[in-house]
Amino acid sequence: MRGSEQQRASKASKNIPAPDTLTTLSLEGEGLRATALQAIEETRWVPARSKNRIRSMVEGRPDWVISRQRAWGVPIALFVHRKSGEYLKDAVVNSRIIRAFHEGGADAWFAADHQALLGNGYSLEDYEPVMDILDVWFDSGSTHSYVVEARYGEDVRANLYVEGSDQHRGWFQSSLLESAGTRGRAPYDAVLTHGFALDGQGRKMSKSIGNVVDPLAIIRDNGADILRMWVASTDYFEDVRIGKEVLAGTSDAYRKLRNTFRYLLGALGDFRAEERLPVSDMPELERWVLHRLAELDAELRAAAEGFEFNRYTRAITAFANDDLSAFFFDIRKDSLYCDAPGSPKRRAYRTVLDIVFEALVRWVSPVLCFTAEEVWQSRYPEAGSVHLQTWPEIDAGWRDGNLAANWEAIRAVRTRVTEAIEPLRRDKVIGSSLEAKVSLTLAEDAAAKAIDSVDFSEICIVSELHASDRGDADAIAIARTERDKCGRCWRYLPEVEEDGALCARCDGVVNGR
Repeated sequence: MRGSEQQRASKASKNIPAPDTLTTLSLEGEGLRATALQAIEETRWVPARSKNRIRSMVEGRPDWVISRQRAWGVPIALFVHRKSGEYLKDAVVNSRIIRAFHEGGADAWFAADHQALLGNGYSLEDYEPVMDILDVWFDSGSTHSYVVEARYGEDVRANLYVEGSDQHRGWFQSSLLESAGTRGRAPYDAVLTHGFALDGQGRKMSKSIGNVVDPLAIIRDNGADILRMWVASTDYFEDVRIGKEVLAGTSDAYRKLRNTFRYLLGALGDFRAEERLPVSDMPELERWVLHRLAELDAELRAAAEGFEFNRYTRAITAFANDDLSAFFFDIRKDSLYCDAPGSPKRRAYRTVLDIVFEALVRWVSPVLCFTAEEVWQSRYPEAGSVHLQTWPEIDAGWRDGNLAANWEAIRAVRTRVTEAIEPLRRDKVIGSSLEAKVSLTLAEDAAAKAIDSVDFSEICIVSELHASDRGDADAIAIARTERDKCGRCWRYLPEVEEDGALCARCDGVVNGR
């Protein structure tokens, strides 16, 4: 302990007041406690059950002793009359104390010439300087005034306080009581409580055990966005586990999402505004993707409003993996690579890809900060940061319940066809699904009508598909096609006369017809 601290500790020990002179904040009667309880009711608590926790604590809390006898801290800069015990209340004296704090910091109180602070109107023989410090919770609880209001203006309160569940007893409560007593309201609109990070085996992290997971080590080995994605993917209202196995799953999810952006950047490399196609002219598949975008927009807004970031992240990754990569991209890659640049189907596809890109990169930017910036700058190097963009504008009119029901049936049948093809691929009877010839019998009229509304061989990425709806039960038969393969698009089509020759479409594209 340095010399000045030793002197201060000595002063503090000599000036410890009796228990009845400790500085307290009373919660008795219908005053402060009632105001605080009303403020709790008017505040949004996330999760909702946390309101009961803080309410019960405030209801049963005794008076708050806000003075502490410590060798360091923020002093309670008061003078007490040695005989009456009354605090000195004098604006001129207070202005001298404030000036001293401005010039020398809070420690100026401990080293001050207290007679000079008192001035000629009072004698140090009559008044004793208090050497107690403020309770640290009172100190931190004042941030609503000295941080929020000092920066943003008088009577401004925070939108959100965020801390662990232990702060219902600490910072959340001290801030509430101070603001309720001085402002008559809570210092925050909402309070979010999170759990704590445990090691991979569910144990509390401890230096003595040696099981501390260092965030900087995770960032060094995996990147900051992997750590951010893991945090956003957890049910953080409860305690969560982190370890190599957990992060491996997050890394895999991140890689798939990054691959989605890589595909979008490649597919949109030379996209121009004049290529856009009106939604009314688009095929059903493209309009279904726009329907899903409108659905997802509503879900993400609700998740963000509820601070449900795990729901938010899961919805984005499911859309990217299941709706885009495994379905939409898979089906339309043939049109992207093989159709003529001006063909309506290809234009519709790239128009939707552009809309998807603009939405997806903004949606992920709060979670994958660095990846989103990298993706945005790759496409728009002169457009500034993605983090200066606003929430994407998604047309709610794109939602179409009938279209969605139709495509739900189409995807269900496609899944069954894909599963039936897989054993033949595994046994090397066929290579890609394009070599498959499918005979399909459907017992359900709705499913039969759904696949009749589209080119189902294109949806299933097979060479031939013959469907019938006259069966008593569903049946799928797979065989290898006998057709020849187009040398450009690799589809097996009846007009291809020999392997390697061009189909009618590819011949037209290659020869400009």
